[in-house]
Amino acid sequence: MKLQKFTEQCFAFTGAVTIGYCVKEGKGLLIDTGLDDSAMKKVKRILVEEGLPLDYCVITHAHADHFGGAHYLKSKHDIPLFALKLEKAIIENSVLEPIYLFNGAVPINELRNKFLEGQAVEVDGELFTGVNIIGPFTFDVIDLPGHSHSQAGLLIDDILYAADSYFGSETLKKHVIPFIVDADQTLESLEKLLHISCKGAIPGHGRFEENFTGTVKENIELHEERMKSLLAVVNTSPNGKTIDHIMKEYLELHTITVSNVGQWLLFRTSVTAYLTSLERKKLLSFFIQNNELIIKPC
Repeated sequence: MKLQKFTEQCFAFTGAVTIGYCVKEGKGLLIDTGLDDSAMKKVKRILVEEGLPLDYCVITHAHADHFGGAHYLKSKHDIPLFALKLEKAIIENSVLEPIYLFNGAVPINELRNKFLEGQAVEVDGELFTGVNIIGPFTFDVIDLPGHSHSQAGLLIDDILYAADSYFGSETLKKHVIPFIVDADQTLESLEKLLHISCKGAIPGHGRFEENFTGTVKENIELHEERMKSLLAVVNTSPNGKTIDHIMKEYLELHTITVSNVGQWLLFRTSVTAYLTSLERKKLLSFFIQNNELIIKPC
């Protein structure tokens, strides 16, 4: 983990997950908390070494790798937390993530881990879209849903902390099929990013770029290709096939080998989001046949 400086006010702790940091008038603002206590201990150690303050924390969205360290931050250092309303509800009731991955049922033990269920913590204040003020910090909260249901990007001192609204090129290659909950919102958020004027941006997974439009367009192209290839899988069977058959063929098409239930469910969520978008476009339909959910091309 390294502390990277963008402007006199804006920094980020870079590594597997971006943790933003801003300083103004002797106060410090953290943007996300990483996966767990260990991430926050490293952040705190570096801040102390650099003589930098820590007074507030904003969480961009309620995925464990972005809020997992929040409980430690609040319990050990009494740092107030802020998030958008829907994300706040999940952060405070973090079992909701494995619940929705498991079709709404009580999740199996394999899903009750720090990667899918961050430690629940009470959030002190709600953010809202538009201009927000926390202490000496004034910043724009930009609604960027798609990767999560109510994800926030922060524009502060002309630097965009974009959360997981887009991914760096290396991350795209690594994950092949990025996690999303709504394909249409994902593409709308990506299009929105192309029209935000700023000095530069950093995603939740990836590096800071002054000119980030090429990376955003790479994300758009990938999602469009993933939907196109998924529709091709559906179209191979005019009479339809189950989502399990589609999942198997689609993962094999992209040379993905799944190693555990959690990983499979994450991919299934993304695939379902793509299928939903294609259904909205009337390119396929869902129906029940012989007690099975069937997806059929239109």
